[in-house]
Amino acid sequence: MTEIDTAAFLRDLHDLRGIGRFRTGVHRPTYSPADMEARRWLMDRLAACGLEPSIDGVGSVLGRHPGPGPHLLVGSHIESQNEAGWLDGALGVVAGVALARAGLPVDVCAFADEEGHFDAGFLGSRSALGEVSEAEIDASRNRTDGTPLREALAAAGLAGLPRWRLDPGRYRGFLEMHIEQGTQLERAGLHLGVVTGIVAIWQYRIVVEGQQDHAGGTDMAERRDAGLTAVRLLAALDAAMPRVCGERSTWTTGRIRLEPGAPSIIPGRAEVLFQIRDVAMPVLERMEETLRATVRESNRRERCPADLAVVSRAVPALCDPGLMRALSEAAEAVCPGGWRTLPSGAGHDAQNVARVMPAAMLFVPSIGGISHHWAEDTAEADLALGVRTLGEAARRILAAG
Repeated sequence: MTEIDTAAFLRDLHDLRGIGRFRTGVHRPTYSPADMEARRWLMDRLAACGLEPSIDGVGSVLGRHPGPGPHLLVGSHIESQNEAGWLDGALGVVAGVALARAGLPVDVCAFADEEGHFDAGFLGSRSALGEVSEAEIDASRNRTDGTPLREALAAAGLAGLPRWRLDPGRYRGFLEMHIEQGTQLERAGLHLGVVTGIVAIWQYRIVVEGQQDHAGGTDMAERRDAGLTAVRLLAALDAAMPRVCGERSTWTTGRIRLEPGAPSIIPGRAEVLFQIRDVAMPVLERMEETLRATVRESNRRERCPADLAVVSRAVPALCDPGLMRALSEAAEAVCPGGWRTLPSGAGHDAQNVARVMPAAMLFVPSIGGISHHWAEDTAEADLALGVRTLGEAARRILAAG
């Protein structure tokens, strides 16, 4: 069995936690000073493990193993959501460092902006696949403050650097270790999860047009209140989706913005960001048709018309059976009976990489299921079990003929 220095692995995790610390979590939005400090920290760690570190034109970091293959690619991302957790993404990258330290022939990557601070979405992993054009970079803006991506790259010192292109032929596959971001493992009293597939996220914008007017001078019968129409539409969606969804489907209203947004003014416009998630395309297609039908029914009944637009549609990714088998065998060897298979309810860079080479994921429990919040945490014993299992799976994959 591969010997992993779990003490060094945990030290690295806590060192990285100290960069951009926010309460018990971190605040490292993409290309912020804290994020770029973390990328420089990572490059130093990669060099110390004998890898050849580099950073590319969108901020993705790669540590390349200098020796002969076969190789594995291991990693995730290290930027965070705003005022969020210390393990999301960072765990998978630091686990890759631990495997390299153990002498395994792995390349370690930290893809840029998996968290989507810029509206290009999964910028680093899609760029590595050759899917991000210069025009898309020109058009992309920060979703919080509107900063153009070009300006952010220049301020971070990345302007003019070449962008890394993934070479699938170099690797036996891609492994990503991550916190579960849910409660299945914790509720079952288990310590490890071998991921079967990664959900696709389909995102929509619903715009309701009403008539802005005075909140006191306009009778209720005269009103065209875009806010109330939006609320009724969302309530109808919440009632309709359970009739068509899958076992692990989710639907979320992430933002409701009323214009002009004043207490004494009837909203003349409402903008809603809505998303659905599942691992099966037929389920997603049923949910989308239900969304469209519900909007049509709203437009038949309401005085304020609603317009539905697709923002983005990802593709679900099934994990590679061979890599899953290696992870399952390693989990049983490291933690007998303490693991299970499960789908991922969140999106990950692995789903992009899976389009060009075998990919799989390993989960460890999230305490209370908390993620994307500074209280996010995992027991150190589970973190250690996870990295030991990942190392053993990597050894089995690399030893296979």
